[in-house]
Amino acid sequence: MISRRDMLALGAAALLPRAAVAQSASTSALRFSDLAPGAPLPGWLEPITFGGNAKPNAFELVADEGRTVLRVRSDASASGLARKLRVDPATHPLLSWRWKASRLVARGRLGAKEGDDFALRLYVTFDLDPGTLSFGDRMKLSLARSIWGEHLPIAALCYVWDGSAAAGTIAPNAYTDRVRMVVADSGPAQLGRWVARERDMAADFRAAFGLPAPAVTSVIVSADTDNTGESAESWFGDVAFSAR
Repeated sequence: MISRRDMLALGAAALLPRAAVAQSASTSALRFSDLAPGAPLPGWLEPITFGGNAKPNAFELVADEGRTVLRVRSDASASGLARKLRVDPATHPLLSWRWKASRLVARGRLGAKEGDDFALRLYVTFDLDPGTLSFGDRMKLSLARSIWGEHLPIAALCYVWDGSAAAGTIAPNAYTDRVRMVVADSGPAQLGRWVARERDMAADFRAAFGLPAPAVTSVIVSADTDNTGESAESWFGDVAFSAR
């Protein structure tokens, strides 16, 4: 079964205007620190709703420790914000970001459909060649695209802060193996603090899918508490891609 949440998120991101391939040593994907607290969300951020009966999260630019960041309030809700861009993982394999959570989803559980909720989600979507897929996977993709549209990306990594799975865990999404979950933080020890993370996105993609990472097509920040009915408040700082 393919999750409506992931299909809509990835499909909506794929329809955003395409940006040029990054060429500098470091390229900003989401630079909230350049924006003003309380300002409207910028046009380069596209709201994404996940369908079904889930209400959207509340997103707001706020000041925190002298910087503008994005606050996400999720209350039995699910939605995200996406930015379309084009990045070559061969030259910019490192993904870095800052995030903070006030609490984790108590009943969230990696790999379980009923527990597929996280206080923080950071998606990276990829432009994978359909010719690299098995016949069965191509048939699944064809069916998904007949429902969600021809622009549906084939693969994505979703970085999360999980309550119990060990940091570094990579696992299929509870609904589809075209999205792989990567646990970037685990447990409550760092709650209430800003945490800076850097992941070798190219290495994560190879570990997840067994293939070299193709071009990045978008990044999505989100949170979701619709399956468990819980609530969470979290924050995202800047997100960037860089060379080694």
